[in-house]
Amino acid sequence: MAKVHNFSAGPCILPQEVFKEASQSVLDFDNLGLSILEISHRSENFVRVMEEARELVKELLNIPKGYTVLFLQGGASTGFLMAPYNLLTENGTAGYMNTGTWSTKAIKEAKKLGNVDVIVSSEDENFKYIPKDIQIPSGLDYVHYTANNTIYGTQFKKLPQTDNFLVCDMSSDIFSRPVTINAYDIIYAGAQKNIGPAGTTMYIVNEEVFNKSGRDIPSMLDFEVHHKKDSMFNTPSVFAVYVTMLNLRYMKANGGVEAMKKKAQERSEMIYNEIDENPLFEGYANKEDRSSMNATFTLTDESYKEKFDKLWKEANINGIKGHRSVGGYRASMYNALPIESVEALVNVMKKLRS
Repeated sequence: MAKVHNFSAGPCILPQEVFKEASQSVLDFDNLGLSILEISHRSENFVRVMEEARELVKELLNIPKGYTVLFLQGGASTGFLMAPYNLLTENGTAGYMNTGTWSTKAIKEAKKLGNVDVIVSSEDENFKYIPKDIQIPSGLDYVHYTANNTIYGTQFKKLPQTDNFLVCDMSSDIFSRPVTINAYDIIYAGAQKNIGPAGTTMYIVNEEVFNKSGRDIPSMLDFEVHHKKDSMFNTPSVFAVYVTMLNLRYMKANGGVEAMKKKAQERSEMIYNEIDENPLFEGYANKEDRSSMNATFTLTDESYKEKFDKLWKEANINGIKGHRSVGGYRASMYNALPIESVEALVNVMKKLRS
C-alpha cells in the first residue's frame, strides 16, 4: 500500500514503531498470554505502565516537585469544567483569554459556575491573531488560555505574565516545545492531538490548587481525589494510557522535547515558506502568530480548487480540509509527522502553480 501522508487535526499521527509495539500487545501483553485490552487495570503490569507514563511526562517536561501528573478521562472538554470547579470560588472571578473555538467552549463551561472576565479576545477578526500587550488584573481566582488553536492556526509565542493562578489548555502543542512548568498551576491536554490516541487526557497540576475553590466538588472532577488514587479513582483508559506511554518512550529515545521543537520548526518553515511564495495560496493566521502545529491557508483563486484537490489526493495526502469556521485547508503537523510528508504537500502546491 502506498504511504499516506496524514495531516489530520486529531486523532493525531503516531510513530510506526509505536503502532507495531502496541499491535503486538493487543495479542499478548508482557508475555502474560493476555491482551492489553483485557488485563486488569489493578494488575501489577498495568500499574507499571501508568507509573512509567507519569514519570516520563515529568522527565520530558522537567516537572518540579509539588506537581502531580494525572491521566484521566473526558477529554479536554472535561478539563474546561475541572478548572473552575477546583479554582473558582463562589464569589470570585476567573479571567479568560478568548482566542478560538476551544477557549470559547471553556468560557461557556466556567460561566456555569461563576463570574468570568474575558480579559482579551480576537473574535473581532475571526480569531486570526493572538492579542498583544495583555494587561491581566490581579485578584482573579485564576487565568485561563489556550496555547495553540487548531482550527484557526494561531499559537501563543510568549508566556502570559500574571500573579494569579495560571491554567492552560495545551492539547495541541504539548511536547512540541519546552514549557516553564512552575509558571502554571494546571495544564491539561487531550492526548489525541499530540501525545497519543483518543481516550485519555493528561493533567499537570500544582498540588497547591487542591481545595482552593471551597466548593463541594464532585469526585470525578476533584484533582485531589485523582491525585490520591494515582489516576485510578475509576477504571482508566488502559489502552490509551499504554500507547501514550509508548509514544513518550519514543520521544525520549529520539531527543526529547528539544528535538521535537526543532522538527516542528523545520516542518512549519517549509509549509509557510511555500504559502508565502506561492501566489495561489494565502495564509489565514497573522504571520507573527502562526502555529507550528496547524498551518491554515486558502486559495487566492477558487477556480484552482478542483485541480488542487485532485493533486493532493493523488499524492496520498490525507486530512488537509480546513475547518468550516475558516474554510480552505489545514495541515496539522504533529510530532510524529515526517518531514517527507510536508515535502509531499509542498510539491503538490508547487505543481499547482507550474
